[in-house]
Amino acid sequence: MSIKLQPVLENETIALIPLHEADFDALYAVASDPEVWAQHPNKDRWKEDVFRNFFDGAIQSGGAFKVIDKTTGATIGSTRFYDYNAEDSNLFIGYTFYGTASWGKGINPVVKALMLDYAFQFVESVYFHIGANNIRSQIAIGRLGANKTGEQEVTYYGEAPKLNFVYGIDKADWQKK
Repeated sequence: MSIKLQPVLENETIALIPLHEADFDALYAVASDPEVWAQHPNKDRWKEDVFRNFFDGAIQSGGAFKVIDKTTGATIGSTRFYDYNAEDSNLFIGYTFYGTASWGKGINPVVKALMLDYAFQFVESVYFHIGANNIRSQIAIGRLGANKTGEQEVTYYGEAPKLNFVYGIDKADWQKK
């Protein structure tokens, strides 16, 4: 059985729906707040032309989702699967952001649990690139049980390389949670 990088994943409150070009306006409405990007490696992503580049990379990745709040039907953010490696039995989850109205409401742990539960049907390890200065995301990923495994320069689609920390979690550790 091989992994599908854009399945529909959902529970009672959240849905991860494959991202499509038609989703640009709804997602940019969330992303246009500079506060969303304050700790991210590219702090200008709130600008439409910069976000367009990010969005185009998301579409081309073949693993991006829009995150929907099922109670309101609103698009509240985005995330993706990427860099699947069948030989090493791992993949990455990242490029995640949520609008500030969703912060502090437990959305990220729910989204990551949906993704991790799905991914661990196919791989033994999941990794995350977290911006070196993105303390909020480093804390959040640690709460899920991921540990820092290294540092890496990451070249985002159409952008200059940026220092990221690499965090990982193994299937056995996730299943213990």
